Amino acid sequence: QIFQPLHTLRSAEKELLPGFHQFEWQPALKNVSSSWDVGIIDGLSGWTASVDDVPADTISRRFRYDVALVSALKDLEEDIMEGLRERGLDDSTCTSGFTVVVKESCDGMGDVSEKHGSGPAVPEKAVRFSFTIMSISVKAEDEEDAVTIFQEQKPNSELSCRPLCLMFVDESDHETLTGILGPVVAERKSMLESRLILSVGGLLRSFRFFFRGTGYDEKMVREMEGLEASGSIYVCTLCDSTRAEASHNMVLHSITRSHSENLERYEIWRTNPFSESAEELRDRVKGVSAKAFMETQPTLD
Repeated sequence: QIFQPLHTLRSAEKELLPGFHQFEWQPALKNVSSSWDVGIIDGLSGWTASVDDVPADTISRRFRYDVALVSALKDLEEDIMEGLRERGLDDSTCTSGFTVVVKESCDGMGDVSEKHGSGPAVPEKAVRFSFTIMSISVKAEDEEDAVTIFQEQKPNSELSCRPLCLMFVDESDHETLTGILGPVVAERKSMLESRLILSVGGLLRSFRFFFRGTGYDEKMVREMEGLEASGSIYVCTLCDSTRAEASHNMVLHSITRSHSENLERYEIWRTNPFSESAEELRDRVKGVSAKAFMETQPTLD
């Protein structure tokens, strides 16, 4: 090893660091930095304007999404190999066709203000965005159906939930949340169109990811989908019924909202193409008054 060139020693050294894993995406991710030895980054990366003059470097910290997912998969390496063995699958033939389902969660953490006030002035509320690997399945080359090789036994436990981004922001501050989680959404979107190539059990394997935004409570869903807050006459985050309608009819509700529809309604709200009064316009968009920025699936967790 002694006579290796310096850069080879450097990369050998890096691989000994805890939490370091080499991986690649095919095709390469768009909107994501190309350095793969990243640790914790500024949550506002790629977003320069300061929010209410809060020093930008104090407001948020996060992992790059793909790096966090790689780390989570490497933590589950033994479970994945055991799952393959239990299902009687030959691990040397299972190198592609892995599917990973990820549940995303986001919630406010309440008041975290510093009681003795010597640090920088930051908002006194915090929000945490995290994810859980719910299941991993594999479709063997000659098989019709995918076989589940890992299922999270305690999907709502603190232990299986991995923090991705911590931010000093009130969960009802739509603009700041959009600014911080915007890059996270961009990374997630580009991962959907690519495959992760990662060494698991000594062989390179390829993984596809599916994201389920089911870990948001109602307040967060309203914030992310641009709906009016809880005092609105439009009570439901899934359909368009008003309080009055819901009180007369407790049974017949259908899930009518979707992320793309909320975006379209926001455009109508913003442009007012029919030159309506504020009241008529509000009735037309059914309580969508901010730009929807993160898709939340209307499903039961």
